[in-house]
Amino acid sequence: MAEYNIYCDESCHLERDRHEIMVLGAVWCPRLKTREKNEEIRYLRVRHGLSKNFEIKWGKISPAKLSFYIDLVEHFFDDDDLNYRGLVAVNKDKLRHDLYGQSHDTWYYKMYYYLLKPLIKTGNTYNVYLDIKDSRMWAKAKKLHEVLNKSFIEFGGEVIKKVQPVHSREIGIIQITDFLTGALSYVNRGLGGSYAKASVIQKIKERADLTLSEKTAIGEKKFNIFIWEPSEGVRD
Repeated sequence: MAEYNIYCDESCHLERDRHEIMVLGAVWCPRLKTREKNEEIRYLRVRHGLSKNFEIKWGKISPAKLSFYIDLVEHFFDDDDLNYRGLVAVNKDKLRHDLYGQSHDTWYYKMYYYLLKPLIKTGNTYNVYLDIKDSRMWAKAKKLHEVLNKSFIEFGGEVIKKVQPVHSREIGIIQITDFLTGALSYVNRGLGGSYAKASVIQKIKERADLTLSEKTAIGEKKFNIFIWEPSEGVRD
């Protein structure tokens, strides 16, 4: 039996945010390795002349910090203990929750199930950490914990030990989740105009050998992408 920490983040997750896609991302790591990994991320910051507490975020990429973010990509792909899975839900703006008698939140929890299911292995246990977005995160985490354990009942017992909101500024690994999820969102929303972000995306594509806009095989471990589409383009 092994225990893993899963660090999650999300982009364009609100119901009426006028975005056509939602992206959920997760970086997972053996729990006993998390302290070591966070220390390595702190060292990488300092090596580039940044504060050891500098918060890594996709939105903070700039030409002045480009070398740091390129090295961060290299660091992630060279580390066998860090792995990423992203879920891109398309046509979010066309969902018709009323046809199924459910809320946007119910759909949101379903997407988290699809995000995490391939990561859950029989006999292991997992701690899930969510980046705090707003005051509703604690209630959302509690509900997600209930939903996930019911969904994974076939794995035996409570495989998800906890779902806990955390401040991303305190945990380097969840900042990597923000960074990679931001890149996935940027590509799949068709955004552009930033040389620095384009350079980082190109490096991710090279290391992952992926376009970032197509799904990967379900067994792909290092950088796994799932593209979710509503049936007939309008349902959920």
